[in-house]
Amino acid sequence: MFLEHFDYLCRKELKNGRRITLRRTQNNNNMDAKYIKKEIADLNGTGRTQAYYKMVTRAMNHEQFIDVLCRDGSLPRSTYKAVLTQIAEKLPGCLANGFSVKIDEVGLFTARLGVRKDMLPDAFEPGETKRNASSIEVRGVSFKADPELIRKTRTKCVLSSGGVSRLKKPKTTLEERTAMARKFLEKYHLMRVMDYVRLTGLSKTTASLELRKIADDPASGITFRGRGSQKFYVLSSLEAIPNIK
Repeated sequence: MFLEHFDYLCRKELKNGRRITLRRTQNNNNMDAKYIKKEIADLNGTGRTQAYYKMVTRAMNHEQFIDVLCRDGSLPRSTYKAVLTQIAEKLPGCLANGFSVKIDEVGLFTARLGVRKDMLPDAFEPGETKRNASSIEVRGVSFKADPELIRKTRTKCVLSSGGVSRLKKPKTTLEERTAMARKFLEKYHLMRVMDYVRLTGLSKTTASLELRKIADDPASGITFRGRGSQKFYVLSSLEAIPNIK
């Protein structure tokens, strides 16, 4: 649909007497992309930390991206801008109607659902509150890159080191952080990973792994409900969680 509209705009430019010339430009403004080697907590129980690599990104806004299209392309700026505007206007409606939208050599867009923020997730357990359509909303949009986009990006990418990021060692012990979590749950009834991040100062990855370890230990008095983005932690002794309406 978007490509057809783009073709229509191109033909409209020709009809108006504007000459469209395809040209190959040599881009001498390529810059090396920087990456950082980051230390993460042990994922396999070996006692050793692991490393992963993250690109240092620079922001490019809408107008700057159109500048790139105009520099390396052959159509008027208004044409590129019109196509991008159409995509931004029509894509939400397609996703809202339950379509997953694939743009060739770019990727696949799909709406992601979840329980409203002011309500607790439900589960397939006896006595659990059942949620209806009014309790569910679009919580995000998932994007899966097309393999061709990944291949082209890999081919064009020139990397250079941007430094090393080491883990910050917590000043509290695991036992102390577990006690902090229990105290939090006694007051607020449920806890998510980001609550534990703010409570302990750990990174999100480390906090998630540590909460999983705590919940796996029956002596901690903490367990979990739900899964994925709907996962949360409660006290094992808590028989009922008050509904949040």
